Amino acid sequence: MGIAERKNRQKQALRERILDASRRIVMREGFAALSMRKIADAIEYSPATLYLHFASRDEIAQALCEEGYAQLLATFEPHARIADPAERLKALGRAYIAFGVEHPQTYRLIFMEDPSYTGAALGGAARKAQASADEEAGAEVEDATTSSASSDSAAHTDDDPGAAALHIMLGALEELKAAGRLSASADVGVWAEAFWATLHGIVALNLTCPVFPTAPLDTVLNLTLDVWFGPSNAGVEPAAKAAPEPAAKPAAEPAAKPTPEPRAKPKAASA
Repeated sequence: MGIAERKNRQKQALRERILDASRRIVMREGFAALSMRKIADAIEYSPATLYLHFASRDEIAQALCEEGYAQLLATFEPHARIADPAERLKALGRAYIAFGVEHPQTYRLIFMEDPSYTGAALGGAARKAQASADEEAGAEVEDATTSSASSDSAAHTDDDPGAAALHIMLGALEELKAAGRLSASADVGVWAEAFWATLHGIVALNLTCPVFPTAPLDTVLNLTLDVWFGPSNAGVEPAAKAAPEPAAKPAAEPAAKPTPEPRAKPKAASA
């Protein structure tokens, strides 16, 4: 190993130590407690050393956000190829809520501490959605499976995990709108904002409001998703009702026996 390579590895290792210490501080005390001095104390380096790797506390926070978005993307990916877009969005919604509930400090950092962290991801995803809509204007809509694979592929080639995670959601909404299952009165970006606001509201209330929810969280979430996309069995046609059996014909009355004609009286013998 050359000197340059060894120095690069040492630099990367120290960067990871800084991020690891920052992550533990945020998880334990919240984002507000994060400071360059506290991080330096945790890794037993001077604050000046931290500035050789990160320009500011905000830059460290952004690096942690990227990690958080990568986690969110990892929770979305198993659901990205569900064929029906409505069922896919339901699965993505459940994954989003689970991520927020299971990683509260990471969720707060990404979506609740600084609007710039959220805006960067949403802005990138919205631009991709608009570009995709422009490209497909006037073209025939591909079948759902092909479109799903295309959206999934676009997400995987995106260097920004936050935009990639939200692009998976946007792809499903695009399919629903193309199939006439969402109103054409608003573009896909607006639908995405509305759906994200719904999910974010559930997570934010769960994290900040002690009395929410009064019902089990799964019950609230399932009802919300059914309001958005209909019950999961909405597409199943009810079994055809059996045709009623024709009413039995009344039994025919027995035919009346013919009345026997009276026998002719024998003629009297002539004298």
